Amino acid sequence: MKSSQKIVNFIKTKWQLITILLLLVVLVVQLLQLISAAPGSAAAAAGQITDWGLSFQGGSGDPPIANVSAEELANYSAYYIGDTEKKYIYLTFDAGYENGHAPTVLDILKEKQVSATFFLVGDYFKSQPDLVKRMVEEGHTVANHTATHPDMSSIGSMEAFRAELEEVERLYYNIIGSEMPKLYRPPQGKFNVSNLQQAQLLGYKTVFWSLAYQDWDNAAQPDPQASIDKLNGRIHNGAIVLLHLNSETNAQILGQLIDSWRDMGYEFRPLTELVGLAVE
Repeated sequence: MKSSQKIVNFIKTKWQLITILLLLVVLVVQLLQLISAAPGSAAAAAGQITDWGLSFQGGSGDPPIANVSAEELANYSAYYIGDTEKKYIYLTFDAGYENGHAPTVLDILKEKQVSATFFLVGDYFKSQPDLVKRMVEEGHTVANHTATHPDMSSIGSMEAFRAELEEVERLYYNIIGSEMPKLYRPPQGKFNVSNLQQAQLLGYKTVFWSLAYQDWDNAAQPDPQASIDKLNGRIHNGAIVLLHLNSETNAQILGQLIDSWRDMGYEFRPLTELVGLAVE
């Protein structure tokens, strides 16, 4: 009897230990899930955020903190900033329509010998083929800003996503006669993980930005000097700068901005170099 009782006690002890170990495993798994979903973590940001956002918390010259890290974006061939150890600037413009400022901007870029990237919406190709051709002929990169400028985070199917980009590719080819560089910027910075994956599957590099300001509203254009002061105060190493091509203020201040940034020791580099994209 004593021997049998010992065996029973031994088995009970073993089961208790196994139960405790199983509980510990469950607790560890739950803890890891909480950590990965914690607000502000890269996993939470990539999975839940649909609006690109930046926070300038440091001093002058410090890069901003984005709501998705550069490391997390790199998993999807996406970028928002370059090497923060190098005094490089990547100048980009977004354009949905033309209101007369593009020729001035192009004249300034030519005079200052700066190469920029223009993210254009489908209608721009249809209404301004000569300007698109001039951009490419003068050494700039023309890139994809979608056919209809929708909220891309609301697009779930690959077919609908592909259609927005391939229509722009077709328009580009009809004007330039060569394939469009595979650079894409989500309209209004609206995105989700599926979009990033879809763009990557189509061979695209998704490009956000690390510096922009409220320059898009034609009815409320910012003061030129205040704009220069704000942009100079926030410029930083590796900056991907977003300016809107329809902005009268940008047309007025672009030359001064380029000169002041060069005086600060910055060098303008092509965005294609940052993302490792060869252009024909």
